[in-house]
Order: sequence, then C-alpha cells, then structure tokens
Amino acid sequence: MLAVGLLMSARAARSQDNDKKPSSYAPVDIHESFSNIRARMSAAKPEIMKRQMALLEQRYDLSNRPAQEVKMSGGKAVQQGVRVKLASGTTWDQLSKLSPEQIKERDLYPAGFQPLPHPNHPEGGMLFPKLEIDEIKKQEGRDLARFDLDFDFPDHLIPEFPPPIYLTTRVDLGDVSQGKLVTMDNYYELFNGILNPKQLEGLRLLVATFPQQQFNATEDRRSERASRGVACFDCHANGHTNRATHLAGDARPQEFRHRINTPSLRGVNIQRLFGSQRALKTVEDFTEFEQRAAYFDGDPVIAQKKGVNILDRGSQVHAMAEFQELLDFPPAPKLGVDGKLNSKKADAAEMRGQLLFFGKARCVECHQAPYYTDNLMHNLQTERFFKPHLVNGMMAYADGPIKTFPLRGVRDSPPYLHDGRLLTLEDTVEFFNLVLELQLAQSEKTDLVAFLRVL
Repeated sequence: MLAVGLLMSARAARSQDNDKKPSSYAPVDIHESFSNIRARMSAAKPEIMKRQMALLEQRYDLSNRPAQEVKMSGGKAVQQGVRVKLASGTTWDQLSKLSPEQIKERDLYPAGFQPLPHPNHPEGGMLFPKLEIDEIKKQEGRDLARFDLDFDFPDHLIPEFPPPIYLTTRVDLGDVSQGKLVTMDNYYELFNGILNPKQLEGLRLLVATFPQQQFNATEDRRSERASRGVACFDCHANGHTNRATHLAGDARPQEFRHRINTPSLRGVNIQRLFGSQRALKTVEDFTEFEQRAAYFDGDPVIAQKKGVNILDRGSQVHAMAEFQELLDFPPAPKLGVDGKLNSKKADAAEMRGQLLFFGKARCVECHQAPYYTDNLMHNLQTERFFKPHLVNGMMAYADGPIKTFPLRGVRDSPPYLHDGRLLTLEDTVEFFNLVLELQLAQSEKTDLVAFLRVL
C-alpha cells in the first residue's frame, strides 16, 4: 500500500508540473543561499557565453575593420562593411529580388536580421560593457560586473568611451565632459558654473546609484558583493549610450521579451516618444518609469523587496528631465540650418546619398529633417520573412511597433535597431533595402551610407 501511495503521489506531482503555467511575477521568497546561487551560476557561465558567442560568430563578421578617415564625434573609428552573413550560395542582389514569401519559404532571411537574444535570455537583466565596468570601479570602487555573464559585443563595435557631451545651452564649450566619464566623483567639478542649480541636482540624481534587479543587497542579486545599485548614466554613459543591454519589461513569459539596446539621450529635447517600444509620452514619464519598473524587469512586487526608489515627480523627476533635455546632438558641420547638406561642403557621394534618402530609399517617410525622426512608431512586419523559432532561449518572432529614432549623429551609436542586431550602417542599409523591398543598386547603398555618416 505504501508503494502504491508513493506512486500516486509521484504521478500527482508530475501532473502538477505539467499543468504549471508561466507566471507574470518573479519569485520573491528565495530559499537558496547566495553562495549556492553564485556557485551554480558561475559554473554555468562558460557554457552560456560560449553558446552566445557561437551565435554571434554564426550571424556576423565580428572583425575589427575601421573605415578610413571616418570617425565618431570623439575620434573613435567607425566600423565599415556589411557584417551580416548570408546563406551559402546567396548574394544580396539575389535575395533582394525574392518576395518576402519566397524568402520565408526557402529559409533565406539572414539570421543577423532576426531578433537578437540577450546573452542569457532565460535569465536576462542589465549587462554592462567592460569599459564601463572598469571605469566605474576605478572612480567609485563600485563593481558592475556580473558573476554569471559577460557583455557579448566586442569593444570596436560599440560607441566610443567615454562619449563627448554637447549642451544645447552652451554650444560654445564643445565637449563639456573634458574626455571623462561623468560620475558622482566628478559631476560637480565638471558642471558647477555651467548648469543652473536645478539642472545640477538633476545630473546628481542621474549619476546616483539606486537598487536594481541584478545589483542590490538580496541573495538573488548577480553581483559578487551586496551592491548599492546602478545609476541612469551607467547605461546612458555621459548622456549618450554605451549600449549596455537588458530585456524589455513589457512582455511575458520570458522567452517573448525583447532584448533592448540602451538608446542615446542626445536630442531628447526634440523627441516626443520615449522607450524603444513603450511609447512613453514625456521624458518625465520615461525617467520615472525606468526606476519604478524597468530597473526591476517590470515587476513591482520584486521591486519592493529589492529597494525601489520612488522619485518625487514634482522635484526630482523634473530636475532629471531638465538636464536630459540639454543634451545635444554632436556637431554636423556639413548640414545647414534645415538639417540638409550644404552643397558647398558635401562631396558628390554624400549629395547623391541625400537624394536617395529623400527619394528612392524612402528613408524620409519616417526620418524627416532636420532631426531625422517623425516622432512616431512603425511596425516593419519583419515576421513576413521568417518563421517563429526558439534561439538561445528567446522566441524569434514579430518585433511589433518600434519608435523612429533620430538619425542625427547616428555614426556615434552602433550597433543599430532596438536590439543591436545591425552592427554597421552598411548592415542597416541592407536591412531596410530588403524589408522595404527598395531594390537599391550597390552604388546607391554606398552613397546612402556616405550621407548617414555626416548627419
């Protein structure tokens, strides 16, 4: 009878497991010690990173191939060339002549154009480039390294570090960062006398640390030591971006969440939508949303446990927003006051590229001068080209509506699209040539890249 009872209990347990539905909530009451969690996840890290890097190598050419004499605004070389790999025996010209239905049926849509998973998609969470980790540790003694994961993109494929800071109010000063990463250690020294008191307080809050899902004091953190948390500018380095990655907090279960690439805050003053796919309507909404929800994977329950920072809308949020709205695009000496090329300064390729941008290439339909955004969201319906499938724990499926990011200073912000799947401007042109069925010639693609580089 005992054996029968145990068998029935085992069957009941299996039945309950099979019936278990995914939850919208993260587990709160953890019964595993931090030392066990760290040991388990540290041991799994090499295989997880090997899997992610194998995926990137399969999809892309990750080599360091800088363009000649093309620099970001702070001097870092811009990477050149199409890096997305095609199926064997296929050319870009051949692919562009096929219909979306044919590409989908023959499974020819480049893997590098498909959604990109987080380095460990089932786990997710904020993940920082090594350059950011090292500088924050040097300045503040704060460690942004995770024991379970490393950042996946090579340094040469992400923005320059630290990036320059340009202010709409003090164009005469040029880069006000003086080549430094702005942190709690130096923000006052760098900006006192340049900002008004409210803006200076806003900047202080943007470099102040607050608890976050992976960086806090609980047993289920992902930092070696109990952490004070992260700052807004840990991802938005110098008000720009270091392309730190995360998962969007607006979908469940985990495999349907999209990887997000930290967007630049440059030009916030001319934008009317915030968040790559969330369509928040003001920078104040975005600032408040980030700390209340995005910091904790969109889960207010776990936020209470880990120490959510409730910002005061009337003072703190407004001060933070006021500083963000001072962040300017980098200089573009070849553009006139209308945001278009000055024909006396631009070369022939750039002028041809501008004609394509405002004509055959259809870029202007979403990216309108002078800042090259329409402040709307658009759905590219890329699911026309491939069948949904699971890759490294992420369900590759429809992207949905995506905000039109401004293209001013775009050469400073690789990799591209909301999840960073497009490594270069050449990749980006090939992507839109295929998705919008433009039928651009190779010479036209080259001219279009030349125009984008001077925006």
